[in-house]
Amino acid sequence: MEDMTERFVELIKATSTDLSPDVEKALSDACKLEEQGSAAHGALQTILENVELARKTGRPICQDTGTPIFYVWYPVGMSQRQMREQIQGAVRIATERTFLRPNAVAALSGKNSGDNTGVDFPCIHFDEWEHDYLKVGLLLKGGGSENCGAQYSVPSPEFPASRDIQGVRKAVLDAAFKAQGLGCAPGILGVGIGGDRGSSMIKAKEQLFRPLVDANPDPELDKMEKQLHGEINELGIGPMGFGGKTTVFGVKMAQLHRVPASFFVSIAYMCWADRRKYMTIRNGSVTIEAP
Repeated sequence: MEDMTERFVELIKATSTDLSPDVEKALSDACKLEEQGSAAHGALQTILENVELARKTGRPICQDTGTPIFYVWYPVGMSQRQMREQIQGAVRIATERTFLRPNAVAALSGKNSGDNTGVDFPCIHFDEWEHDYLKVGLLLKGGGSENCGAQYSVPSPEFPASRDIQGVRKAVLDAAFKAQGLGCAPGILGVGIGGDRGSSMIKAKEQLFRPLVDANPDPELDKMEKQLHGEINELGIGPMGFGGKTTVFGVKMAQLHRVPASFFVSIAYMCWADRRKYMTIRNGSVTIEAP
């Protein structure tokens, strides 16, 4: 199999240093909504300046480059083992070149591996598909926003809720309110409904790849995404928790089948630095682009 290590390095660099256009536009639009001289306006102005500097200098957008989460869609015949080795090698190189901060520490001792590799670190999801080309998605998930993620088993002891779309709404609102500014708002919320505890959160994180302005193909979920987007922004938490008009840029939802005994609602909180990119390798041609 072709050695794609350097191409994976380029994907990491692009994801770490170049914020996707839809997220940058959302930041700019949010800045215009806030009152001149307010803490919220100042925070967003600083973020936008930081985004531009990171792009110009090729440096990470945020000092916390987070957990690298890769999604690999590959054609029949490619080796998962070799791709895993090449991705791990690329992560080591990207860390040496300072596109990533050394973030991988042993769970109990806290000892840093020094190169962003370790037990199941980086996180890699493989999916064989019917196409004849390779597509790799990368999400850099910061620790502060990850700490604001939540999972509810509905009905929850924290609030009365039914096992339906209104129960989902209550769970998402509860998670958003509890996060306040700790997740580096304005955030994006990915929501997984159903599944088991593991698959539900994986589905929630997958939603963070969706463009901010897209529409959910499920009409019921699309309606609730828009409703929650408005309701959460009405909470007034604002950028970095300073108060203001924009607390989230969007809510993205998906559902899975579940067993009758369980109804999980998982919320993956992503900070304003929604760092995600796709790389496609087809017939020797390589493209890296935002979702």
